Amino acid sequence: MGQITSLEIESVAIGKDEKAFFVQLGGRIAQLRKEQGITQVQLAEWLNVSQQTVNAYEVGRRRMAVSALPIIAKLLGVALEELIGEKPAPGKRGPTPKLQQQMERIHQLPKAQQKFVIKMLEGVLSQAGR
Repeated sequence: MGQITSLEIESVAIGKDEKAFFVQLGGRIAQLRKEQGITQVQLAEWLNVSQQTVNAYEVGRRRMAVSALPIIAKLLGVALEELIGEKPAPGKRGPTPKLQQQMERIHQLPKAQQKFVIKMLEGVLSQAGR
């Protein structure tokens, strides 16, 4: 029996179409993660995997468990459909984006603390506008 090369193992483990799917999925995860200001290390901790594993997911070198997809979608504030590259069904909302979640938390603060946060935000935004 002939020796199996790593290329043969990879082609058996993951087909061309499947490889393209995981490359695109990994790219979406990387983009969304960066938009949320989440590091690979943080995502790895939440998923209980190594940072190297998250990197392998993001470049499409490694499949991720299907059970991890809803967790990743929730952490990144998107619907599962959006995470896997599908359009969400009309009228169906995904998880609340991080900024909206933060705004809702600010809304729950006492009025004096809300005013303080608003003044801080206005200061930062005026600095960024210069």
